Parts: sequence; C-alpha cells; structure tokens
Amino acid sequence: MRSTNISRKDFIRNSALATLGLGITPSLLTDAKAATSPETAVAGKKQLKLKNVRLETGFEYEGEEVIATRTGLFCVEIDNGKITAILPNDPKANATDAKGFLMLPAFKDMHIHLDKTGYGSPWKAARRKQGGVKGMIALEQQILPEMLKTSTDHAEKLVELLQSCGSSFARSHVNIEPTSKLDSLKNLQKALENKKDSFGAELVAFPQHGLYYTDSTSLMKEAAKMDIDFIGGVDPYSLDGEIAKPMDFIVKLALDNNKGIDIHLHESGESGLKTVEYLIDRVNENPVLKGKTFLSHCFVLGKLEKQKQEEIADKLAQAQIGIMSTIPFGGLIMPIPTLYKYGVTVGTGNDSIIDHWNTWGLGSVLQKANLMAQLYGYSTEFLLSRSLKLATYNVLPLDDKGQQQWPKTGDAADVVLIDASCSAEAVSRISPVRSLIHQGKIVF
Repeated sequence: MRSTNISRKDFIRNSALATLGLGITPSLLTDAKAATSPETAVAGKKQLKLKNVRLETGFEYEGEEVIATRTGLFCVEIDNGKITAILPNDPKANATDAKGFLMLPAFKDMHIHLDKTGYGSPWKAARRKQGGVKGMIALEQQILPEMLKTSTDHAEKLVELLQSCGSSFARSHVNIEPTSKLDSLKNLQKALENKKDSFGAELVAFPQHGLYYTDSTSLMKEAAKMDIDFIGGVDPYSLDGEIAKPMDFIVKLALDNNKGIDIHLHESGESGLKTVEYLIDRVNENPVLKGKTFLSHCFVLGKLEKQKQEEIADKLAQAQIGIMSTIPFGGLIMPIPTLYKYGVTVGTGNDSIIDHWNTWGLGSVLQKANLMAQLYGYSTEFLLSRSLKLATYNVLPLDDKGQQQWPKTGDAADVVLIDASCSAEAVSRISPVRSLIHQGKIVF
C-alpha cells in the first residue's frame, strides 16, 4: 500500500456519495404485472424466467490494457432456487423483462449489527461519552432495555434497507452481555425467521461489553449452544486487561461447539498486534479453525510499517484468517491491497447503521467498494471491475483474464439487477439497484 495522506474533508468533497440516490429508484417489480412469470415468482412459485438480462462476457483490450467490458443480452431460467439455463436472448419470450439491466451476484454485508439500530425511528445523531469503548458500554447499559422492546421490528426494517441496496445476506453480530442477556439474540432470530424466505444470515455471538469486564462468559456459553455460527469477541486487552485469557476462552468455546470465530479488534497499538499474532498461533495449533476465523476492523494493520504489514498479511493468509473491514478513511487507511496480494479473504459491511455508535450507514456495500476504489486509486476499467468483489464477497462475473466465470448453470439464484453497463461502472457510479432475487424469488 502506498503512503496516502488525505483529509476527511477532501475525501468527502471528492466522493460520489452525494449522487447515490439509493432506495428511491423503481425496481423491476414495478412492471411485474405486465408479464405472467413475475407474478408466479412473487407468489412464491419455484420457476422464473428473465429476458433482456445483461451479462458480462469478456474484456476489450488495447494492447495489454483492458479498456472496456463486453456484455450481451440473454435469457436466464431459474428453477428451485438455482440458475438452470443461460440462453440466447429472445425479446419476445413470455418472461420477466430485465430491460437490459446488468445482472451481478447478490451482495453480502459481512459485518453489521442488525440487533441494535435506530433505523426506522425518527432521526437521532450518535451520542458520544468520555471513556472510549468503556464509556459506550455504560451508555448501552442505559439504553438497551428500551431498545430491546422494538428491536425485532427495527431489525426487519434494516433488512429491507439492505435488500433495497442489493444485499441478500448478512453476517450480523448480536449482543450477548448481562444487560440484554440473550434477549437481543432471541429478538433478532424472530426478525430473521420472519425474513427467512427473502434474506439469508449468519450470526456472531458478540460479548460487546467484554467477556470479563461485565462477566459475560456464562451467557456466551448459553449462546454458543443456540442457533449461531460464530463466537465473537472485542478488544481483549483494553476491555479485559489481558490477551491470553479472553482469547483462549473464545477459541475453546468455538472448538467445543463447532463454531467459527469473528473478533472485533479496534486496538491499533502493540496490544492490537499481539492479539493478531496470538490468534494466528491458536488457529495454527487448531487447523479446524482455518477458513472459519476472522478479525473485524483490525485497525492495527493500518498502523504497521510496510514490511510488518507484509509479514502479518502472509501469516494471516497461511492461517486462513480473514479480515472484515469497514473501509475506514481519513487518518486510518487499511492495507487492503496488501491483504489481497497475499490472498487474505477480505469482506466488508455497513457495521452500525443510524445507532448510538455511528450516525452513518447507507446500507450499501457497493458504496463500500466505491470507497475502496477511491482510496487506492482503482480508477481503471480492470481495477474497478475487480473492486466489485468487496460487495459480492469475492464472486466476480469475469476472472482476471476476462473469462466468464459467473453465472453458470447450477449457481444459486441470488442475483441483483443494476442500472449499469458493467461492473466497473456499477462500482464507480454506485449505480442504482433495480431488483434483487433471492433463492430464485424476486424480493425487491
């Protein structure tokens, strides 16, 4: 990663965010009544046929430089949640008209807190208290009891926002601590049950208030036996006063319950680096955790010298530990190009949306891909097209040589239709989402 100095003011001034227009454009469903097939899809039937679907077919080159992306129009048939056929286009077919919109893999929000949000309520800016994370814990202890009364409804509204921005899946962290006990988890599970036919999710049991700082260990043990997928954690040194004890608890709980691991790590100094190295060692000792272990945020990576960044990126890749980054900017720019260089799995998410931690949050991971492209100067057709993988969690229509690799017959019918000519334009312009199909059904 090159050294970059950019002020928050300059970045925002140069950003395309002001032109988003997300969530206000008409979707494909607007015209669904004009055809027979979309009505069967909306009614929950298993078959769906689309015509005039734009798919990427290859790159155009000038010498060795990619200068454009080739596309074509196709008919796409879907049955029982799978893509069953990709056929030459027939404009006269009795099928849902995709109107030339670009079909891309549905987006995935890989780091969000669906269980605690103000989205759907009247506007309220984030509040800040003295004392950093511990001050925010004190605030949560005050406000969570009231938030829990409506958290299921708010979670459903937030899911609908994500869908309108093209996401059909999320990894959500959910508070497990003495204030909300297991209620935050139970409330979110109700919301996800209500949305199960239109949205997919995996859950992280998250001791937001520290494992030992608020004595959340017994609750975490209970949560681990419930329907969750990952054992979470947060800043072991700054909250619990040491690294080994909380990290060992997390690793053992994951191993004992056959779960993955996803730990919030905001610490950016020596304790942050030691936590990363400690986790790498524990995963290498327990190879069953490889490919199932993640560090969210991991801001310390952005503070390391280049040589140390490379060393840690290589070790993370060898241990198959992924990084879930929210793409910070201003005084902290993460070494995402270096992580990609060594083959580290990188994902992104909206994190907090309109809550007491964070005023921001548009619900769009395509916007996150756009931020990444701006931060690292990914302005060419090729690099913009590669940046899409941040929104799709590493699925791209074309491989690096321009060979079509998605969609293929048999792929899951989780797709988004975008008003863009190609992936590069979609990332660069944060192009409007026109429709979302989840498991073969039009859900937005």
